Amino acid sequence: MSSSPWTEPFLEAIRAERDASDNTIQAYWRDLRDFDVFLTDKRKTVANAKRRDIEDHLVALDTDGKSAATRARHLSSIKQLYRFAFDEGWMDDNPAAQIKGPKKTQHLPATLSEADVNCLLEAALNTGRNTFDRLRNSCLMQLLYATGMRVTELVSLPVAAVRGDPEMLLIKGKGGRERLVPLSTPAKIAIAAYLVERDKAEALLASKRLPTSRMLFPSSGKLGHLTRVRFYTLIKEIAVVAGISPATVTPHTLRHAFATHLLANGADLRVIQMLLGHADIATTEIYTHVLDEKLQELVLEHHPLAD
Repeated sequence: MSSSPWTEPFLEAIRAERDASDNTIQAYWRDLRDFDVFLTDKRKTVANAKRRDIEDHLVALDTDGKSAATRARHLSSIKQLYRFAFDEGWMDDNPAAQIKGPKKTQHLPATLSEADVNCLLEAALNTGRNTFDRLRNSCLMQLLYATGMRVTELVSLPVAAVRGDPEMLLIKGKGGRERLVPLSTPAKIAIAAYLVERDKAEALLASKRLPTSRMLFPSSGKLGHLTRVRFYTLIKEIAVVAGISPATVTPHTLRHAFATHLLANGADLRVIQMLLGHADIATTEIYTHVLDEKLQELVLEHHPLAD
């Protein structure tokens, strides 16, 4: 933990007030740890740092090659810590209050064509050591593309969420917000096929008086379910089998593909916002830019007068 006595209560407050996930808490902790290390090198502490010290830290991050988005995130973490300390009455002045962050360059999200997605879905059924692995992999990919879930939402699904052949899937997202997402027919077929093998494996564990799992994608690890990191490597393996560069495929690109393909086929932006679980529609609007770019490429490539 950071040597600052403010960090732990700040993170506890973030977790309690915002129902922040472990990943969010870890991101705050890393940013504040880096700031603490920087100040220690200057023989300063968070409590006696001045505005110039915070600005010097941002300059150091820039010198280290950190992107504008990363520097903006670091500053946001620092500003929130100081605002918390000021509100708690631990300091009389907030040295971060007037600092403006770097302008973030808007990067359009990478996505995949419908043909690429179809190749990945087919490859998932052929990736794995045995029938269980292959059906699980197919279920993971079909669910991801059918719902646009975040990877943490996907791997941590309880098996109860898919029992009874549901038409809709209840997803618990960021900040504990829940949303309903319809399941496609291919996703429902993949779930049903996988559940047969999963339930066989769980029944075998029960017969040996070993612990069984309530998770859809169980694992013997500490979390009790497939980890984000394992799924990340798994999707790379599936991309190789599909003949697609693994550098272009991540769980998040499938989420982007879900949104982009819906928009391209006429879905309303507000509906996509609801399905993705975005709190602000401005976050969803980036997909209109992706689509505009694709249409522009299409015209430039195929118009008879284009050079």
